[in-house]
Amino acid sequence: MNKLVKILKEWTLPVSMTTGILVYFIFYFTPALDEASRVFNSFFDFILPWILFVILFVTFCRADFHRMRPCWWHFVILAMQLVLVILSTVLIVHYNAKGNELVLMECIICCVICPCATAAPVVTAKLDGDLEKMTTFMLLSNFLAAVLIPAVFPLVDESIDMPFWDAFLALLERVCTVLLAPMALAYLVKHFAPRLHSLIISNKDLSFYLWGVLLLVISGATMRNIMNSGTTVWFIVVVALTSLAITFVQFAMGRYVGRYFHATTEMGQAMGQKNTAFAIWISSAWLHPLAAVGPGFYILWQNAFNSLEIWHHEKSASRVKRRSGLIAKN
Repeated sequence: MNKLVKILKEWTLPVSMTTGILVYFIFYFTPALDEASRVFNSFFDFILPWILFVILFVTFCRADFHRMRPCWWHFVILAMQLVLVILSTVLIVHYNAKGNELVLMECIICCVICPCATAAPVVTAKLDGDLEKMTTFMLLSNFLAAVLIPAVFPLVDESIDMPFWDAFLALLERVCTVLLAPMALAYLVKHFAPRLHSLIISNKDLSFYLWGVLLLVISGATMRNIMNSGTTVWFIVVVALTSLAITFVQFAMGRYVGRYFHATTEMGQAMGQKNTAFAIWISSAWLHPLAAVGPGFYILWQNAFNSLEIWHHEKSASRVKRRSGLIAKN
């Protein structure tokens, strides 16, 4: 039993993803569960924002608000993201992409333009990175996305009717609701309810395991979007491989540049860990419906990558602990 618990702790993310996908297929291939499926869909649509709120609230409770200030690598990553968005937009406009080619490019630009994931500080903390700097970057990244999306999307697809200020204010409202509300509550609890605050932060991995629960639900919803996309298997494979390539490129760019700032973990997460739920929302709202499939695959790839990072980190920590024990004995 202890070994099973250890495995579940080390592989929380892949176990969550696999469970979510398997549960979806059970419902998908069992007609008798159709009514239950509709009930669960409505329930999960209602509860998902609240789970996310709790995750961010717990994460912000652990953050030192006095250390949350911008640093140089924040602006480097924002500049890198801006360059990728510009390159993707130029390619679409220059080659006048249409049909499946345009959908594929929209998948790419959604995976690039969307902000840093709300789970990035959670994973960074799990990897013993700087929680405060990661949280600060997450906020900056969301505000940059709120500016870029209404500026870029009308260039990507001429049929999009998106007044800049209307879209900007709508995105800004979502950012403030999702991010600033749990941050404000965490600040109040930290300063006016110290006992509750101590209880929340006593479990170091609470927000990580809550993210595992959220990922289970998101994985099932992602598979539902993929199965209901109404396109060919070949095109789904192309989108999946393209999403994998974008995931690898962004994580690799962040980690490579991070070596020069002594922030490999933080910059890798900042560049590669994307708010794919946000990306699916913006693609469904303003782009081709199939464009949401790209971010759907991205969430699977990025969490597979996170699982490998966490596994490697835990193994390295175990080796260091064993060496320290041997040295102490000698």
